Amino acid sequence: MISRIDLRGDALPEGGALRDLLPRAEFDVEAALEKVRPICEDVHHRGTAALIEYAERFDGVTLERIRVPVAALGAALEALDPAVRAALEESIRRAELVHRAQRRGSHTTQVVPGGTVTEKWVPVGRVGLYAPGGRSVYPSSVVMNVVPAQVAGVESIALASPAQQEFGGLPHPTILAACALLGIDEVYAAGGATAVAMFAYGTSGPDGCAPVNMVTGPGNIWVAAAKRYFTGRIGIDAEAGPTEIAILADATADPVHVAADLISQAEHDPLAAAVLVTDSVELADAVDKELAPQVAATRHIEDRVVPALSGQQSAVVLVDSVEDGLRVVDAYGAEHLEIQTAAAAEVAGRVRNAGAIFVGPYSPVSLGDYCAGSNHVLPTGGCACHSSGLSVQSFLRGIHIVDYSEHALAEVAHHVVTLAEAEDLPAHGAAVKARFGWQVPGQ
Repeated sequence: MISRIDLRGDALPEGGALRDLLPRAEFDVEAALEKVRPICEDVHHRGTAALIEYAERFDGVTLERIRVPVAALGAALEALDPAVRAALEESIRRAELVHRAQRRGSHTTQVVPGGTVTEKWVPVGRVGLYAPGGRSVYPSSVVMNVVPAQVAGVESIALASPAQQEFGGLPHPTILAACALLGIDEVYAAGGATAVAMFAYGTSGPDGCAPVNMVTGPGNIWVAAAKRYFTGRIGIDAEAGPTEIAILADATADPVHVAADLISQAEHDPLAAAVLVTDSVELADAVDKELAPQVAATRHIEDRVVPALSGQQSAVVLVDSVEDGLRVVDAYGAEHLEIQTAAAAEVAGRVRNAGAIFVGPYSPVSLGDYCAGSNHVLPTGGCACHSSGLSVQSFLRGIHIVDYSEHALAEVAHHVVTLAEAEDLPAHGAAVKARFGWQVPGQ
């Protein structure tokens, strides 16, 4: 069901050569970009009318309005299963605990007497958050996007999720209930690239959406392509690709746990990646045997789980040692990385590239998806080697405030003038000279 890549015996290659040996889903954002470009521009020019037309074309829903009535949010919360409500409330509580600890305060550095630089952190003014629809419903993504934005102090938060035919053109009621729990009352029935375009350009009229400064949230390739299209006009979190799990395991790992965790990611999408890196052939064989009955007992077998596990993006990677396994998972840069080895905490402490790391047999990725307190909006496609997951910092901008006295400027003026002249920018130096009657101290 899942292929093998044998990297034993020879020295592992370095850098990109090692990355090229590892499985990865094909995810051509550039090709999708050409298809979303006219859709985005149509939303720009026709606004709400275009959103309604695309909802009918893509979602099979005829809408009269895009914005969700506030009463519908309250009704969804009222009708929510009490057990689901309790679980969402606990997820929110834990996420708030973790994200409050991320909030940075202003800091002032005295560079010289009379010369200070203060770094203050200011939240973006308005954000558009995206909660996917389609194959599954993700109220957890509402929590993971809204909580850090609220903790950061973002004053204006809007959320979009695709219209659902079975719910009368509204987004899924569990999405609406999660919004109500978090106090988000600006919600739109819009999906995919059209939602990102609505946020980026804004729409007018009584149902209109004011443009935002930033868009965050996971989505399909069309969402990723729209984010790329609007980069520069708005801030984005990332161009999220198919979800990934990598598990670094040795002979101490339980094959039942490993198989269950691989399947848990495979059920997201037929392009989801499930990768096991191990120095134990015995574990690999035991996981192979365990996959078949566990797959047979789950749902979404033919449309998601089997295509994901058997696809080119999934594999068991055999290595000579846990040390080599560390090199492999660092080259892979997984969205989710589980460490199921002896001394798992020590091994996890040596990982450099991962969106989130799950340590030991009782920290499965599923915990992080919902109730660990961590954020599950994470970099994919190897981007963990340079990018972080969504956090409070994603919604904050650092601003430097420079405050120098006359004496402090005089002390360094000759260096400023010297560097300005070295760069052939004499007016830069002149701006300093003008403050001292064109006679710069120290020259």
